[in-house]
Amino acid sequence: MAEVCCDSAVVVGAEAEARARARAGRRRRAGVEGAGTWKAAAGVAAEEAATRKRRASGGEAGVVVVAKRHGAASVAGRRREMEDAVSLREAFAAPADGEVDGLEVAAARCDFYGVFDGHGCSHVADACRERMHELVAEEMGAGAAPREPASWTGAMERSFARMDAEVIAGCRAESGSCRCEGQKCDHVGSTAVVAVVEESRVVVANCGDSRAVLCRDGAPVPLSSDHKPDRPDELERIEEAGGRVIFWEGARVLGVLAMSRSIGDAYLKPYVTAVPEVTVTDRSDGDECLILASDGLWDVVSNEAACEVAQACLRRGRQRWCAEAAALLTKLALARRSSDNISVVVVDLRRGNAL
Repeated sequence: MAEVCCDSAVVVGAEAEARARARAGRRRRAGVEGAGTWKAAAGVAAEEAATRKRRASGGEAGVVVVAKRHGAASVAGRRREMEDAVSLREAFAAPADGEVDGLEVAAARCDFYGVFDGHGCSHVADACRERMHELVAEEMGAGAAPREPASWTGAMERSFARMDAEVIAGCRAESGSCRCEGQKCDHVGSTAVVAVVEESRVVVANCGDSRAVLCRDGAPVPLSSDHKPDRPDELERIEEAGGRVIFWEGARVLGVLAMSRSIGDAYLKPYVTAVPEVTVTDRSDGDECLILASDGLWDVVSNEAACEVAQACLRRGRQRWCAEAAALLTKLALARRSSDNISVVVVDLRRGNAL
């Protein structure tokens, strides 16, 4: 029998148990059992203590990071280990009001967002989450004067080089605290796609096959290009350095790594480099949001589809639409049977929500 409450039927007893067994069987047959084990985006700065974390409904949902200007979701998916890391740092390098060249200037606020997709172990991605924004802030300096695109490129390249040197120098000392073996610590690395959002510009630095996409006037604008070993310029660079690209379940550097740039991976240098590609994009009135994600999303969801999902959430008019978009994109990747960890960050770029 069934009890009815508030127009919805609640089935109890033997019939409920039978339905539960049937649902469990369908999940096992679909291969999605365990796919919804979420990991909250960690490493959120102290100033984000007010950020609310909520568990969405459903077995494939998880913990979503919610804030006024952004939202993030991160899930292990069908992998046994979670090796992604997400960094969300609002006002990470805001200087104090003061003088520059004798002129009074107001503080120029910058927000930092990053997605790091580890491989071999999680400790390089975790180190990037904890340190990358600090290195970028140091390389930016404390000046409030506008920076030229060339200076941004130099600052990002120096930041990535320092991060790479730190993880290579320190990984063996830290290996006791993670699951990887010390003698294989040099085989650990991470992609890195980071964005610094200013009032007038978005600066993106990318190293690896994570990706940044700007949604502008309803259309996607790629702000990064995936570093795959068979990309013509990357293939040429690898071969000039004396390396080889071997096709083993896809193009791989020396038949091992499926990306041509990363932080860490000391055993594959100089073929795999930590030098990022940097883009500096002026913001416009048509900008809606910025999407940063690991390849667990982009392997199965196109730039166009990702922007359509974000726009659909935006049109609903809810205040926390960025978090809804991040969670929905992650669920879409799971539904399309992504086989990797999935991490998504959505940043609100609308002029009405200017920094």
